[in-house]
Amino acid sequence: MAGVKLLRKGFSLAFAAALLSAACGQVESAALETFISCTGVLEQGGAVLCSTVPNASVEIGDVKTMSDEQGHVLIGFDRDAPTHETITVTAVGANPHSQTLTIKSREFGVQRIDGLPPSQVSNFTKQQLARIRASSARKKIGFASRETAMGFRDGFVLPVEGTKTSDFGNQRILNGVPKRPHYGVDIAAPVGTPIYAPADGVVSLADDDLYFEGAMVLLDHGQGLISMYLHMSDIIVEPGQKIKRGDKIGEVGAKGRVTGPHLCWRLKWRNRNLDPELLTRWPTDE
Repeated sequence: MAGVKLLRKGFSLAFAAALLSAACGQVESAALETFISCTGVLEQGGAVLCSTVPNASVEIGDVKTMSDEQGHVLIGFDRDAPTHETITVTAVGANPHSQTLTIKSREFGVQRIDGLPPSQVSNFTKQQLARIRASSARKKIGFASRETAMGFRDGFVLPVEGTKTSDFGNQRILNGVPKRPHYGVDIAAPVGTPIYAPADGVVSLADDDLYFEGAMVLLDHGQGLISMYLHMSDIIVEPGQKIKRGDKIGEVGAKGRVTGPHLCWRLKWRNRNLDPELLTRWPTDE
């Protein structure tokens, strides 16, 4: 699997030369050519970092985003991403450019979990539904955060020491009831085990009273990439706080919809669910 190597130059020499030529009055009307070059984990749940024209509009599927001032743009692929997705780049004064990426499919297992409190699975009361809606509204605010710094550029490290008990993408059957796929990686550990930030970021949510998640922290790593830490027993960070990789953010717990103490670690790029383990394979930017 190819590792991500970040491309420091936001545009090619040819593009830069064209800009210089235009500034000198040597090019009067020819449209500039856009381009995009991507490298990373091209599979369902993976992500790539691309280099293109600075401050360009970038569209892939139902997601519209922008490249930064250096021309970098992050692209993520959902658990159920199609085998081919087309990226289209549009920039002022330049011809649009499209490129199709081939995405490797994955096979996901089925996981049955029994023994959960019935109130956490189905047949919710009006009071429970009201709390679920209130939790969703608070989470929505955290997910709307959009930091510009690329805190993910040096890759991710595991946030906790423990035993992995569930992979990303498994179809969940809870108390015999089919549910949505599990979009996290579960790591079992004793209550109180330290949880550390896997990459630089900014805290966009620190909430200890969510219905399903219990206590949860969201970290915004930039360009719409947000990591999640569920079921915590203690949160020691606050919204807006800047975090460095390796900083402690809280402790493992057993709050919310759980059968025992563990960390559910999730990752989302805009509206797409990613596999956080895949980003631990990204090499550092040298």
